[in-house]
Amino acid sequence: MNRDDFPILKRTIHNRPLIYFDNAATTQKPQQVIDTLSFYYTHYNSNIHRGVHGLSQEATALFEDTRECVRKYINAPSTHEIIFTRGTTESINLVASSFGKMFINENDEVLITEMEHHSNIVPWQLVCEEKKATLKVLPFNETGELCLDLLDDFLTEKTRIVAVTHTSNSLGTINDTETIIRKAHQKNIPVLIDGAQAMSHEKIDVQTLDCDFFAFSGHKMYAPMGVGVLYGKEKWLNAMPPYQGGGEMVQNVSFIKTTYNELPYKFEAGTPSVADVAALKVAIEYLENIGIEKVSTHIQQLYHYAFKKLSQIENVEFYGTTPHKAAILSFNLKGIHPYDIGTILDQYGIAVRTGHHCTQPVMTKFGISGTVRVSFALYNSFEEIDIFVEALIKANEMLM
Repeated sequence: MNRDDFPILKRTIHNRPLIYFDNAATTQKPQQVIDTLSFYYTHYNSNIHRGVHGLSQEATALFEDTRECVRKYINAPSTHEIIFTRGTTESINLVASSFGKMFINENDEVLITEMEHHSNIVPWQLVCEEKKATLKVLPFNETGELCLDLLDDFLTEKTRIVAVTHTSNSLGTINDTETIIRKAHQKNIPVLIDGAQAMSHEKIDVQTLDCDFFAFSGHKMYAPMGVGVLYGKEKWLNAMPPYQGGGEMVQNVSFIKTTYNELPYKFEAGTPSVADVAALKVAIEYLENIGIEKVSTHIQQLYHYAFKKLSQIENVEFYGTTPHKAAILSFNLKGIHPYDIGTILDQYGIAVRTGHHCTQPVMTKFGISGTVRVSFALYNSFEEIDIFVEALIKANEMLM
């Protein structure tokens, strides 16, 4: 794992070397990914699928090569089931809107969990309000684990879909999605998995999971912002109406009747961000060349090292203490606002996330306004953690 691949890490912030611990929000990009964006606009720039000229054909090949790369990476059965979006949020909105139009009616139920990101709450609220359906919420306990002993009671004959995060962005909890999917499928209920936080931490196999939908973003796995993926089982995608109308998603248009394109293009209206999609392929290849298992081992070691060091600070409070966790640490120092901690750490060149992390119900559960969140990536080091802990101790002394 070559830290030199990431040019932004050579920067200084307030005359100090940048230490970037905000990877759950977005990861930094290796030079290979950055170069791909420039190379595309220098050599390939053209709209795809619609031109017979050389540039269009070459750009189309790049775009579709990425689709096959994603299919292989998550072990999807078919490229028809890989839809490019702008990110996890759009992927979830697509399912909520299109699935909701077709399959959710008055008095039906949608099941989510108490630890969801706002992006996996609000779209379902919108469809439930529109359809006069009920949004049900499976709680989690004080350690940040879902109360799966209640799941059987929450899954009823009225449940039309379950939407759950694979890995909590604010607590780090890795949920037992296999059990959730298995129990839901026993009652013929489809399941959407929000995989935004999982993709940079572990290898995902959608066929092994047997999920019906899986959503993730490129920018959280070393790819550019503005590109994401929705995997959906073909049987559901064929049954769902288009999410948006316009170019690419149509087969034939008249003022009387429009017929829609085949999968996956039915859900890809308009001009996509082709450069970002091409760079997603490079990011996936970058991870594969290193080995996602090697990455996961490294960041887990960083997590445990940081947890041990932080535990020695007398007034630290952790949130999300289940042992089955991703490399995300969410904590507060008693009596000190997280924003104050983040501001002081920034003066030392250390980037952490402070606030509610788009999970306000999680913060409400713990009776707090927010936390300090530290999240690790493949380019982080033990030395950076030592500098961070030293700066945190100084911040603690200054603010107490």
